Amino acid sequence: MTLQIETPALLFGATSLILLAYTNRFLTLATIVRGLKKTYKEKENDMILLEIKNMNLRLTLIRNMQLAGVLSLFLSVFAMLLLFLEQQTAGIYLFGLSLLGLLISLGLSFWEISISVNALRLHLSDLLQK
Repeated sequence: MTLQIETPALLFGATSLILLAYTNRFLTLATIVRGLKKTYKEKENDMILLEIKNMNLRLTLIRNMQLAGVLSLFLSVFAMLLLFLEQQTAGIYLFGLSLLGLLISLGLSFWEISISVNALRLHLSDLLQK
């Protein structure tokens, strides 16, 4: 099997957009957490504390999503370098690892979205029962 130097470059656009989306999710959650913390300090409510714990898990997942995405991009660039240096076998393996990093990142993203959907359903459950 041979790998052209352009093939790993195909991941650049997709990975960059994914990392941008992850950063936007992180910034939105960070703003929400700051607001929830302020609200919790004003009135110590157990429900708000549960939401903060949920957000903390989601922030951890987003950090790991970003880590896996950046690792994927790094390995893809390194694979291109090896292909440029005519190290075909090593380049193929590194590109495979970069694809694995991207898969892990996407899997974590799905997990984080699932947590988000479940939290929103719980938040709306009292309205849906009426």
